Amino acid sequence: DKIDASTLIITHDLSVAAEVADRIAVMYGGNVAEIASTRELFENPMHPYTKMLLKAIPNISRPVERLESIPGTVPEMINPPTGCRFHPRCKFAKKVCASEVPRLKEVRENHEVACHLY
Repeated sequence: DKIDASTLIITHDLSVAAEVADRIAVMYGGNVAEIASTRELFENPMHPYTKMLLKAIPNISRPVERLESIPGTVPEMINPPTGCRFHPRCKFAKKVCASEVPRLKEVRENHEVACHLY
């Protein structure tokens, strides 16, 4: 704030991002899936990938015997899936997900999601 600058931090660990970022962009297969403030993203995740990522983070206040995992495998980026890159692993995938890349849409104030569900 003092020098009106931003810092870009790239991590695969959402708990690290939560500690240092005001806003988070979740990416999958090189595409942005969701962008929101850190608080909004953790309190109201909307993209299926974001929801699954958050379920995979250990929580000391809610211990579970086994963390959830995301089914399937990470796509090969030499020959990525058509449409939404997450659709082969998404339990909510529709026909359109395989053929059209979803555009980022503002679904709440300052909360954007690239998903055909919205």
